[in-house]
Amino acid sequence: METEEDEQAEEKVWLATDLGERAERGAMMGTEVGLVLPGFFGNSQLEESPPLGSSLSSDHTDNWAPSILSSSSSSLPCLCPPLPPSVGLDGVLAEGRLVLDVYRGGGEVLPVFWECVQERMRGLQYLRLGSEDEGALERALSVLPRLTQLRSLTIRGHRFYDPQGDPLPGLLSSLPDSVSSLSLLVHLDLSFNRLSSLPPCLLSLSHLSELLLCHNQLTGLPEGLGALASLRRVSLLGNRLVALPRGVGLLCRLEELDVSFNQLERLPDELGQLQDLQKLELSNNRLRALPETLGSLRSLRQLVIQSNDLRTVPECLHSLPLLDKLDTRNNPLGRPPTPPLIAHVTPVLEESEIPELHLGFGQHSFQVSSAGCHVFLPGGAELLFPRRCWVWLEEHDVLLSRQLELRPHGATFEEPVEVCIPYHKTQKGDVAVRRFDGRSWSTLPTLTRRGSEKHSCRPGGRPARLACCSVSQFSWFVAVSRPFLDSCSVSPEGALLVSQFDPGIKLIFPPECTTETRTVTMQVLQVALSEVQDLTGDPQASASPLLCLSQTPSMHFLQPITVQIPLPPGVTGHMVDMSRLHLMHGDPTAHTWTDITAQVSLYVTHIYAVFSITHFSWYWLWYTTHRCVSGIVRKMYHRLKQFRIRFLALQKKNDPEQVLLQCLPSDKAESRLASLSEQYEGPQPSELCVLLEGEQFFAGFERGIDISADRPDCKDGRLSFTFYSHLKNIKEVHVCPTHPQQGTVRGQVSFYRGEVPSDLPEEVASKRKGHDNQWMATLPLRIPNADCDGSVSGELNLGDPESGYLTQTNLLSISLRINQEWQNIGINLGISYDQLERIRNQHRNNFGAQVLAMLFHWARGQQGAGPGAVQRLMKALVDSGRRDLAEEVEDIVTLGKKKYEESLKRVGLETPASSADPQSS
Repeated sequence: METEEDEQAEEKVWLATDLGERAERGAMMGTEVGLVLPGFFGNSQLEESPPLGSSLSSDHTDNWAPSILSSSSSSLPCLCPPLPPSVGLDGVLAEGRLVLDVYRGGGEVLPVFWECVQERMRGLQYLRLGSEDEGALERALSVLPRLTQLRSLTIRGHRFYDPQGDPLPGLLSSLPDSVSSLSLLVHLDLSFNRLSSLPPCLLSLSHLSELLLCHNQLTGLPEGLGALASLRRVSLLGNRLVALPRGVGLLCRLEELDVSFNQLERLPDELGQLQDLQKLELSNNRLRALPETLGSLRSLRQLVIQSNDLRTVPECLHSLPLLDKLDTRNNPLGRPPTPPLIAHVTPVLEESEIPELHLGFGQHSFQVSSAGCHVFLPGGAELLFPRRCWVWLEEHDVLLSRQLELRPHGATFEEPVEVCIPYHKTQKGDVAVRRFDGRSWSTLPTLTRRGSEKHSCRPGGRPARLACCSVSQFSWFVAVSRPFLDSCSVSPEGALLVSQFDPGIKLIFPPECTTETRTVTMQVLQVALSEVQDLTGDPQASASPLLCLSQTPSMHFLQPITVQIPLPPGVTGHMVDMSRLHLMHGDPTAHTWTDITAQVSLYVTHIYAVFSITHFSWYWLWYTTHRCVSGIVRKMYHRLKQFRIRFLALQKKNDPEQVLLQCLPSDKAESRLASLSEQYEGPQPSELCVLLEGEQFFAGFERGIDISADRPDCKDGRLSFTFYSHLKNIKEVHVCPTHPQQGTVRGQVSFYRGEVPSDLPEEVASKRKGHDNQWMATLPLRIPNADCDGSVSGELNLGDPESGYLTQTNLLSISLRINQEWQNIGINLGISYDQLERIRNQHRNNFGAQVLAMLFHWARGQQGAGPGAVQRLMKALVDSGRRDLAEEVEDIVTLGKKKYEESLKRVGLETPASSADPQSS
């Protein structure tokens, strides 16, 4: 007869066996159940969690059996990614920390932990949860109020990504009122969620010192925010706040406040009560003014107010004792309020407000979207880009003319009006006029002709080429060059398409090749025979024109289409070696080339090659001795592609006669300039130019500068290049003045297309090192005198003895007091914006040198300009918000005047005015 103890032992053994079988079934079925259980109970070193499959002692059974038996194996939550078998409960919950935001649906596990190890969970101090799973988040929030010892809580979104690589948003939109029981909470991070208002329960967390609510949907904050008096750091970046509550001034311990990337239009005066505030981030808002109370923030070290609509900055900010960073970029400082735009475009373009962009002195590039852009430049200039203002250039297209705008837009004429645009044709191809109607660009039927000799652009020159089209409405027009384009409609009856580039290129569509009418297009690109032979190294290599075929809709033909193209130059049907003939198929998307000669029926006539296809793509016929031609064809195709490039001309800082020249794709110019800034200085990269892969160009040193050494790639100061997009296209040379002279030589380097010319007319050589129609860009160079280190030669003295002097030493002392407003001071002194840009670029990494160079440049211009220079300097300082410096200059001049008068008294040469006073008294 079995005793009661035997029955209990048998029940315990059954419990262990049942758990082992559940784990095995989970593993066999491929579910995550078997992967989860070891994470909770397997191989743990904790005494509370014995390994699965072993017999449980009575102690273990008492602790674990109720929680396990209360739920089936299918109801146990899963960790994804799963924990390794060697990691147990102590690997997830250790030292009062629980990190669950690295697992998808990790919040599901929180209730299980609470049920299994309540004592340890009661002492939890650090918890991280993800908020991308709504069900898991809801269950986790139900447990949260019981964790009364929590000191740090994070519930964030953007912890995982969808299959497209986009971050999953957080789903937290509110917190239960019971969260107020977490009275010990010090750190709270609820970023990347859907909070539209601050949960009221947070206002009772009196110990909270760090509150992060970045990238939510907050539109306002409660006035009771001041109750969180322990806050030291608050981040509200990326919300929708329009204003801050006045209660923010009660956060007396706040050290860091970030409200950037909101919609703030004003700031409360109470912000000046934050005496401990050290960092204030206000960038990318809509602020038009700053409160004067910011001058009371005596602990402030960093103030970032970039990308707002600030016209002025309070003078009190310049007197803050600890402020070492004031970022005012991208604000219209010093400009009057923006006047309303005069509507002169069609109503289509006025459907919404054109966004504004205010550039700072250090910004030289910006992006224009399809919404257009109204750009404000330092100094008062403006650029207005209308919506969809760019010209859409397809591959191998070239812009041939400037934009022509005809007004009034949208007005319809009773008869078509002929519009003729002059253009300069650079290569063989079709010329077309494109029109922008306010919404999109379209290509117009175009005819080309020569203009009237009476209206030649040059006296005695040839008439201009004109691209002509007929329109019924005025708009924007440009002329572009593109490969010859032929198109036709193919019906079920068949069709014939002949290229206007070469009538020998034909497409023959048989009857019943399609069940519905479709439009097909054909473009032909010619390649020079010399380029093919140079690239392949085969003197007998050649290639036919590249054939680009496309259709709408895109689908296979029901019958094969016959294609006829000329044989490569120099090849005839009588002497062709078929083993050297390769038909290449190009993928326009992947830009790959495949030899399909063996897959098609290819035969040749005397001068043509004929083959059949069922789908449209790119086709190219090559004749070469090379067996593997795919790589060669790909390289040749890249040569046909055009690249938008920019030129660099930089001088070494410690040796200005060492010049670095580089041509590189436009998207790499800025990063390259930044990488060279430590050792080189010079102007900004050139404007955009267009070069073909493998195209030759040369650089000419001009206006008193020449290359000081003989080089095989240099002739008469002209340095030859060949552009390849995958190479650095860089050369470094030493230059010198053409004629030794005293002072600085201000020359330039210009870049021209083509090979270095062997002969140049004298009148051209005196201006440039190449023909005008070859010119692409010019960049300035400056060679200082051999004994000049960039400092001011001689002594600078502003003023006169009677009114007082301002010496070079005084200017140096003043420059040490000038901060980021130095460019505003320069503009108020009358220095041009271009000159300030040159100074900034020449001393890119030395702020003190920028300020000193600006002052010395102005001072040189004032010598010999008559009296009043000191007064002009003082007025410029006052207009720039530096009245303190203006008063210091006035004190210096007054002291100098007093010393001058005392010296006259000592020698008995005092002025009549000064001697009259004592006599009269």
